[in-house]
Amino acid sequence: MQTGRRLPVWLKMKRASGENYTRVKRLVEKNHLHTICTSGNCPNIGECWNAGTATFMILGDICTRSCRFCATLTGKPLPPDPEEPLRLAESIRTLQLKHCVITSVDRDDLPDRGSSFWADTVRIIKEVNHGITIETLIPDFDGSKENIQRVIEAGPDVISHNIETVRRLTPLIRTKARYETSLGVLKYISGKGVRTKSGLMVGLGEDETEVKETIQDLFMSGCRILTIGQYLQPTLKHMPAVGFISPGKFDEYRKMAYNEGFEIMECHPLVRSSFHAEKHIGVGLK
Repeated sequence: MQTGRRLPVWLKMKRASGENYTRVKRLVEKNHLHTICTSGNCPNIGECWNAGTATFMILGDICTRSCRFCATLTGKPLPPDPEEPLRLAESIRTLQLKHCVITSVDRDDLPDRGSSFWADTVRIIKEVNHGITIETLIPDFDGSKENIQRVIEAGPDVISHNIETVRRLTPLIRTKARYETSLGVLKYISGKGVRTKSGLMVGLGEDETEVKETIQDLFMSGCRILTIGQYLQPTLKHMPAVGFISPGKFDEYRKMAYNEGFEIMECHPLVRSSFHAEKHIGVGLK
């Protein structure tokens, strides 16, 4: 949610409501689950929850990093909840999902950065929900190939890691993260033959040349699915949006990415990294 500035008409959002939205909301609260939909103030929460989809966040709701764009709480997290994977898997079964997206906070406090918990969660979801497809939106795990490999071996259908912003702005808005580390994570995943995805925010002060360079860098890393959306300031404590990018410019970025060779693109002001994720499984990918 952008604060303190009037939004252009293309960023106006409908209030979340509806029968399915209420059903998902109650299930999430009942089972003490966390979603990036709520913690990240996602503008698409109404549409996605009414479609019966949600992006579930594991390993708690407190992040060890404090990126200037992110609304997730930061601080000292609680120990991982050993019952969370099964509780999540059973909730997914109750929702009768055919596809789910899992993400997490950064857990720099854990020796393996939470990668074992990640792998266990994916396996349990697959055991409880036969035939389900899974996208994992992972942190950088400090670039550790061993940690990334644990998630790969659990067998998700898509592994996503967000580059978030252009190279120049990364030190300014991504605490402890490095642009090259994120590219390395994506390159390792794609090198293992796994469908690889990333997400980019615009409106943080980048220019068109930097966006093009980032698109090229992501493609060279092996990434073939890309989302691009408008950054919106979650609270006054976070970095303000430098500009509101027009829908026409998003169309240009979409064409730019397709011309580079990307096979699946979601590019619109209100797009977030998991938007329409269920439509990306196997579509257009070799």
